[in-house]
Amino acid sequence: MSQAPAALVTGASKRLGKAMAEYLHTRGYRVIIHYGESAVDAQALETQFNTRRDNSATAIQADLSNADCISGLARASLAQWGRLDLLINNASMFQADSDTFDSDLWQKQTTINSMAPYALARHLQQALNQSGGNIINMVDIYADRPLAEHHSYCVSKAGINILVKSLAIELAPHVRVNGIAPGAILWPDNQSDISNNDYQQALLSKIPLKKLGSVEAIVSALAFILDCDYLNGQVINIDGGRSITI
Repeated sequence: MSQAPAALVTGASKRLGKAMAEYLHTRGYRVIIHYGESAVDAQALETQFNTRRDNSATAIQADLSNADCISGLARASLAQWGRLDLLINNASMFQADSDTFDSDLWQKQTTINSMAPYALARHLQQALNQSGGNIINMVDIYADRPLAEHHSYCVSKAGINILVKSLAIELAPHVRVNGIAPGAILWPDNQSDISNNDYQQALLSKIPLKKLGSVEAIVSALAFILDCDYLNGQVINIDGGRSITI
């Protein structure tokens, strides 16, 4: 009897990461739920998955701004079931820049959003080669379209965007690498300006479909990437058409 596939989803305890982890679990994957600070949410999700199907999930904490923690996450992930079929680099830091240069913010945001996905891909490359696996990077439409006062964030997302293409070439033919770039799907947590209703309506007015996207749309894109075995090096914009407007 063949082993069930295993997936590592970073930032999997909440929001889009949780939705993708839930989909993968229903699809038969064993899921490694990475989290940074959301221990309660991650452990609750682990319990939920293991109640449904024994030994099908584990929650692992790691600070993705720390290189040693990143390598530790990779080792712990491989030790769990001895294989890996899918890496979803979903964890992200979203913080506005101040009026003055903040080197600590730039370094942390770049490390979490760009370096950690690359490091995990490298640490897990051999296992993904063996399984003929997939890497999916969660990008952002702001990788191509700048967001005011979020210079370091946009730069970090541009990094993970190009990483899709560079790794897709290098890791082929054994591993496919693709990306999903969400637009307005969920409003960010703890962002006072974006939480403002006028701000939200102004943003939605720039989207051709004139509405907030759904988490289900992101999950549908994930399913498509997994099922389309000739898709490689592509970033799919799930943004209601925002990326094609001026």
